[in-house]
Amino acid sequence: MNIQKMLLSYILIFFLSAFSQLKANAQVIEGKQDFDIVFIGNSITYGAQLEKPRQESPPATAGEYLRQQPGIGKVEIINQGRSGYTTVDYLPSTAGAFVEVIDATRQLHKDNQRLLVFSISLGTNDSAEKGPNGSPVDPKVYHKNLQSITDKLLADFPECKIIFQQPIWYSPNTYNRSKYMAEGLARLQSYFPELQSLVQEYSISNPRHVFLGDQKGFAYFNNNYLTDLIPESGNAGTFYLHPNKKGSTVLGKLWGEAIYQRLIKD
Repeated sequence: MNIQKMLLSYILIFFLSAFSQLKANAQVIEGKQDFDIVFIGNSITYGAQLEKPRQESPPATAGEYLRQQPGIGKVEIINQGRSGYTTVDYLPSTAGAFVEVIDATRQLHKDNQRLLVFSISLGTNDSAEKGPNGSPVDPKVYHKNLQSITDKLLADFPECKIIFQQPIWYSPNTYNRSKYMAEGLARLQSYFPELQSLVQEYSISNPRHVFLGDQKGFAYFNNNYLTDLIPESGNAGTFYLHPNKKGSTVLGKLWGEAIYQRLIKD
């Protein structure tokens, strides 16, 4: 009788162990990839002026889009967008926004089987004539700043993937507490080749870790600003800068599509 009990115990332990292993490897068996995504950006990333930023911001929409795609398992996101911030504000340091991003990432990403992704959309505030920290940021300085941010993220999280989402269009009379205007809009577009250059550099120094994400948003919002951006009163008349709920949904889907294309389909 004791031998029978021992055998039953061994069998039970075996099956419990096997079940635990199957559960741990579920994403492999199902052929699905789980994601932890950290969105770094400014007020557009945060979802400023939306009624429910937590649910309606571009990161929230991007996460929801990804959850519906083939080959995608669980998707967890954190929105680290901060209104008015530039690449200067996110430079690696011992205090401030970058440390907060790192701390939040460590809280989110505790399972190495999940793919850690940083989606970065910065440049709008860098491009301003005056107002935001460090503005106006020269294109070469913008390049250097993003490189510093990327290098540190790769050093702290070597297996992570980083995607640069191209900043979107704003009206050439944008002037709230900060002054953007036509000069700022032109400067913003001068950042686009820098993003492409960075991706090319990392394709050599750190292959398959840094990618160029969405490039459609700028033209889309240029053509659809009356329906997809919020009219705001400024020092140079009514301007258009922040996506409304519809625009935020569009932008989030564009970001989600870019993440899916670069990390699953390519």
